[in-house]
Amino acid sequence: MAMERTADGQKKKWWNPRSKEAVIGWLFLAPEALGIILLAIFPLFFSLFLSFTNWNLVGGFAEMKWIGFDNFTRLLDDSKFLKALQNNLFFTAVTVPLGLIIAMVLAVIVHTKVYAKDLFKILFFIPYICSTVAVAAVWSALFHPSNGPINRFLMQMGLENVPKWLVDSHYAIIAIMVIAIWQALGYQMIIFLAGLTQISEDLYEAAEIDGANGFKKFWHITMPMLASTTLFLTITTIISSFKVFDLIKFLTDGGPNDASTVIVYRIYEEGFVNFNMGYASAQSWILFLLVILVTSITWVFQAREKTV
Repeated sequence: MAMERTADGQKKKWWNPRSKEAVIGWLFLAPEALGIILLAIFPLFFSLFLSFTNWNLVGGFAEMKWIGFDNFTRLLDDSKFLKALQNNLFFTAVTVPLGLIIAMVLAVIVHTKVYAKDLFKILFFIPYICSTVAVAAVWSALFHPSNGPINRFLMQMGLENVPKWLVDSHYAIIAIMVIAIWQALGYQMIIFLAGLTQISEDLYEAAEIDGANGFKKFWHITMPMLASTTLFLTITTIISSFKVFDLIKFLTDGGPNDASTVIVYRIYEEGFVNFNMGYASAQSWILFLLVILVTSITWVFQAREKTV
């Protein structure tokens, strides 16, 4: 094996300033790399392994048994899981587009029509930084079937059969969607406001000269110029909507009669109530693949819209 030599023909030392810098660089990266391996990569592949096993957490590793794809085939006949999947898709299909539309409209109004913009930004952002438990406690009082202000208002308006909201199997998931949209509104609006400040006023002035009204300016200038912001918020909101758990745990525990259960709540029940870690891992991987699929479809769709 030929020894590496310097330009003047002398043997090149393996420990030189360049290799020293490389070692120092790797040492700086080591804690971050170690953290990613221990906290992200290892749990990811360990949960994949667990999804092919029947393992009760209480029994220890000795109780672990390899069962192949049984956990995944069992999911096809699990009515609770299918109900949770249906609720998750309904929750995402409603909260993501509705929340983004409301946030965009509010952002445009605050950006163009309202004085004291900074005050409104703070007011809308407060729910997002509040504890979800505190938010849920306030809304549980608002949605109280008999004494809640919402139902009292509806009864005063002449409505006799008012919804029982969180204790009604038909309205529980709708009530939680209302809270989720309201809580995320401030964050989404702030991001849209940041995007609106990047749009040149010259575009609007040119459109006014051409006779464009407010709607045409919004449709042909504001919407296309906010495409990147909308894509970012769509993807992050989709991911958040599939991870909804804390509101459901605090307000309904997935009830009544599993009417408001979602996949993350089912994972929690199987993993930390029934201690069935193998089955819970299989559900978590279905959720993981579902999020990747929906996010990829959104990404491709938005990319095509840009190229048209």
